Amino acid sequence: MHSVDKWRTVAAATGPADRTAAEHGVRLAYRTAGLAEPERIVWVESPRAGVEAVRALSGAGPSVREQVRTRPWAEERRRVHDELGPAGWTELWGSTGARLWDTTRALADRIRAGVVDELTGRSTARASTGAAGALSGAVDEDTAEERPSLHSVRHVLLDAVLGQHDAAWLAAFDGRSERLDGLARVAAHAGWWWPYEKVVVMCERPTVLHRDEAGRLDSGEGPALAFPDGFSLYAWRGMPVPAAFLDELSSIDAPRIRNEENAELRRVMLEHYGYDRYLAESGAKPMHKDESGILWRIELADDEDVVMVEVVNSTAEPDGTFRTYWLRVPPTTRTAREGVAWTFGLQEQAYEPLRQT
Repeated sequence: MHSVDKWRTVAAATGPADRTAAEHGVRLAYRTAGLAEPERIVWVESPRAGVEAVRALSGAGPSVREQVRTRPWAEERRRVHDELGPAGWTELWGSTGARLWDTTRALADRIRAGVVDELTGRSTARASTGAAGALSGAVDEDTAEERPSLHSVRHVLLDAVLGQHDAAWLAAFDGRSERLDGLARVAAHAGWWWPYEKVVVMCERPTVLHRDEAGRLDSGEGPALAFPDGFSLYAWRGMPVPAAFLDELSSIDAPRIRNEENAELRRVMLEHYGYDRYLAESGAKPMHKDESGILWRIELADDEDVVMVEVVNSTAEPDGTFRTYWLRVPPTTRTAREGVAWTFGLQEQAYEPLRQT
């Protein structure tokens, strides 16, 4: 298996960690860094639980992330860069880590944000404003004072080694650096972990991961990402949504969409419901019609208008029907022809199709 495919699989792995193999990797990483092996390894079931466990530790000693992860990575990168030269390093990174970087970084960022939101109560506070408040309820004032501060949670998250979500840069060094073998072994078998002088806190991998074709978290039927202890992230095509929001999607109608105050949630509703269906049920009228199609506009409060071109495929389907497509175009579009031309990266005057398909 090519190293990129191998590490892509690692980054997306779900199911129980191989605890024995991961702990072996931790001890190897400590020895490689010139440190004594940790006295104790504590397993938790999610990054949220990891932050809670770290905050409850006593006698763990200082963080050794710098020695175990940061310094070896920086020095090995410098070594390989010097060996290959700037062009060679750019080529290596472009063919390995760069192909995984955006999706793994985005996933790690979403997990961090989810941990911060849950532990500090920020998600509940946000969801309790506007229409989404009806879905998630109000802030529990009795527990607000017990929650950790935003600063303290973010500080703990900075000490984390990302395990499987470090796959992008580990792909670049696959087979090139024995010094990083310990880190690679942990990543191949477990999730996030926190290295301290005497104690290591290690996370299980997710049990559920759903993404769209662009690699964004995406599920219309439940959590897009979930861990064994119930820590979950809900998303529709990459956009975070409240858990209860997904339950409502199956029963929404045009008035409900029109009355949604949260512009981002309203966009999700429109995508799920279908622009064409919304246009039909909301009594919208076409703005313009020509040989290219029909231009429609949906006016939305506190958001830019949604402008769509309705086009009909000139090639018949096997059953003899002609399929209709809806093309999202800029809100400044004034004619159907201009909108179709825009989808091809052309100005309206330059759009001269021989055959429209």
